[in-house]
Amino acid sequence: MTTFSTAEREVLHRVLRARRDMRHFLPEPVAPEALRRILEAAHSAPSVGYMQPWRFIRITDMRLRAELHDHVAEEQRRTAEACGARAAEVQRLKLEGLRDCSELIAVTLCDGRERYVLGRRTMPEMDLCSAACAIQNMWLAARAENLGMGWVSLFDPDVVGELLQMPRDARTIALLCLGPVPAFYTEPMLERAGWDCRRSLDTLISENHWPQEGAA
Repeated sequence: MTTFSTAEREVLHRVLRARRDMRHFLPEPVAPEALRRILEAAHSAPSVGYMQPWRFIRITDMRLRAELHDHVAEEQRRTAEACGARAAEVQRLKLEGLRDCSELIAVTLCDGRERYVLGRRTMPEMDLCSAACAIQNMWLAARAENLGMGWVSLFDPDVVGELLQMPRDARTIALLCLGPVPAFYTEPMLERAGWDCRRSLDTLISENHWPQEGAA
């Protein structure tokens, strides 16, 4: 069994704390070997029933990128409307970097995954949870490569599925913007913009039961 030194453990936690959801990118390429390492990190993620539900589509066609950008911009407008009093605030936020990033990668759930009963009989969403683990691996590996990554989720999976010519029972869960950045945000972008703040961990932990209202 591999063991890790204190110094190695501290590096891991540095990467965890330094990870950011990035929206601003530089017009510089990602080295092919770095991209490969990032995708290998994703593919090493755990998956329930060992289903490995993730598929990765590298989007290099700039016309396709433009179509995806236009769709995401429209979904941001609709999301702003749904946020009511905070609509103008949502419209001001930069929530994607589709046209600026060096690499754009769609992460999808593969077709035919219904046959994976192990781990999905009572919790069918575990394929999504498994793919989310792969995306987190990518995020951390990208940060360790000093590259930024941003997860774009403002899209209609059916629209994106048509644009990417996907099978009907496959589904896109993320558009990932990846590339060099001018600087990493010192704190999460939405926290810096005043949208929300990180909650205290102690308020999110209970023991044995759901915390009772008013309990210390």
